[in-house]
Amino acid sequence: MHNGRWQDWANLVLGAWLFVAPFFGIGVLNQAAVWNSYAAGIAVVVFAWAALVRPQRWKEWVNLCIGAWLIVAPFALGYAEQSGVMWNHIIVGLLVGADALWAMTTPMLAHRRS
Repeated sequence: MHNGRWQDWANLVLGAWLFVAPFFGIGVLNQAAVWNSYAAGIAVVVFAWAALVRPQRWKEWVNLCIGAWLIVAPFALGYAEQSGVMWNHIIVGLLVGADALWAMTTPMLAHRRS
């Protein structure tokens, strides 16, 4: 694995935050919010890690879609009235999406075999 782009590292951290946020009480009153946080967090971590190991644009597209989902999820899953979890998902979704877009606009690093 090479050092990768900082955007992929940022998405790795954001995905980890999504996964652990319910343990800090963010969204624990709504099971849909908790499970969405776990699932989206794991997905962001997996695709950010995959992009670090071997950069490919489709992995950034997946994280962009996950970011978009996080923005609409509070309204689609019915936890928009819980402002803490709603804003956590919207802000993290915006950051994940922005990082993915930024990573797509920067040149891919050559994948070297050692």
